[in-house]
Amino acid sequence: MFAAINTLLSGFTPVGQQAYTSPGTYSWTAPAGVTSVSVVCVGGGSGGNRSNSFWGGGGGALAYANNIIVVPGNSYTVVVGSGSVFVNGSTTGDGGSSSFGTGIVEAGGADGRFQAPGLGGSVIYGTGYVGGNGGNGDASYPADIGYAGGGGGAGGYSAQGGQGAGDSYGVAAGGSGSGGSGAGGGRNGTSGGGMGGGGVGILGEGASGEAYSGERGGGGSGGDGLGFTTAGGAYGGGGGSSSSTGDGAGGAVRIIWGLGRAFPSTRTGDL
Repeated sequence: MFAAINTLLSGFTPVGQQAYTSPGTYSWTAPAGVTSVSVVCVGGGSGGNRSNSFWGGGGGALAYANNIIVVPGNSYTVVVGSGSVFVNGSTTGDGGSSSFGTGIVEAGGADGRFQAPGLGGSVIYGTGYVGGNGGNGDASYPADIGYAGGGGGAGGYSAQGGQGAGDSYGVAAGGSGSGGSGAGGGRNGTSGGGMGGGGVGILGEGASGEAYSGERGGGGSGGDGLGFTTAGGAYGGGGGSSSSTGDGAGGAVRIIWGLGRAFPSTRTGDL
């Protein structure tokens, strides 16, 4: 479910925020006195997939828009995209897009693939940048042995997410994040060891995720990351690849309002 956080009065300007962090479709009603909002959306990551090799999933995009005109008392549709699950022997589903309204701001979910790395989602509407690319799967040597690729990091507020580790034996790191994005997942072994990509936070642009050998990519802007897991980090991290796990993380949408509040980082915390 969504988290409805306090709405306070600061002079005559209402101040508040509301976050939706579970996949689904919601209806947000503009509070009394609120005539404009700023919104950030994160698309869902795609899961890893395997055939003879193991391939990492892609990270979801992040998109934001400011000064969106709303009418107090009117309702607006919010969609939070889901992450797709790791699959064995078939095509991985795409991560779902996350959006506010129609044609206002939308962050694409990652593309799911088979026998190929997942591709990071793209910004569809809004002001921002493309999401993280999927981690590269390793070309197996020999063909019946799978070497694992890490998942892609979620997109940041001003740059693409880090790419997952691939094309190397043993322990390796993915690509670091930039612009507040999540880092790509690393590898912790020659077979079945691709870690998930780092997620991205929705409280505004913060530090970028760092990449570590053999671990999940670090989360960007306060998103989830690190640890020895093939699951993508919330929000929007791509799933890594192993024998049976590596799901992509779901996305999120956050709406803020109040004088001077704007993404990527102006009074974007919880007030």
